[in-house]
Amino acid sequence: MLTPYGDREWSVALLIGGAAAIAAWSIVGVLGVLLVAAAVLAALAFFRDPPRAVPVGLSAGAMLSPADGRVSKIFDVEHHVATEGPARIVRIFLSVLDVHVNRAPCDGTVVAVVHAPGRYLDARTEESARVNESNLMIMRLRDGRRVGVRQVSGAIARRIVCAIAPGGTIGRGERYGMIKFGSTTELILPSPESVTLRVSEGDVVRGGVTLLAELAPVTEEDGSPAPAPAPPRA
Repeated sequence: MLTPYGDREWSVALLIGGAAAIAAWSIVGVLGVLLVAAAVLAALAFFRDPPRAVPVGLSAGAMLSPADGRVSKIFDVEHHVATEGPARIVRIFLSVLDVHVNRAPCDGTVVAVVHAPGRYLDARTEESARVNESNLMIMRLRDGRRVGVRQVSGAIARRIVCAIAPGGTIGRGERYGMIKFGSTTELILPSPESVTLRVSEGDVVRGGVTLLAELAPVTEEDGSPAPAPAPPRA
């Protein structure tokens, strides 16, 4: 299945590929057609959108991966606009071979979508996550806490697609956009002391499937999140 977020690109690839195959057949023969077909399939593969079975029975605070790729960094910041306070950030690097469709990490209401113009440095560099073009989707959970998903462009990625607007609701694992070609996606979580991580740097994750972290439930006494339980021993 091909994602509709890339219908322009993969439609053009099919048209150009068809014309090139006809020309290759008349000039080179079968070998030329096979080479063209391989190139077209490689282009189409980037826009693949495989079906995913979203896990069920998860807690309200369970956060699934918003993208396919590898966890490149996990770190805390004192303040982030997405959470309106301290945040823990899980950064995922997507190579050109990964599925590039983005999915919601949890159920929530979209309160803001913030696009920031920027540069197009190689997504493998640390600086790229700070200065490249990005798009931040901020979601509000039922308990009032806010989380964010930030799409960051790369050297090749020049178009970020976010197909949901403020005020819309979205479900855990639901598709909402993509970043075209190599890029980075960040999951921004509130109250680092209430976050239990389920992945480590270097882990390979799948969008809408891999459990990245869990938020401790909000306590009834004062509405603040309880401290995260200690992770189980191996």
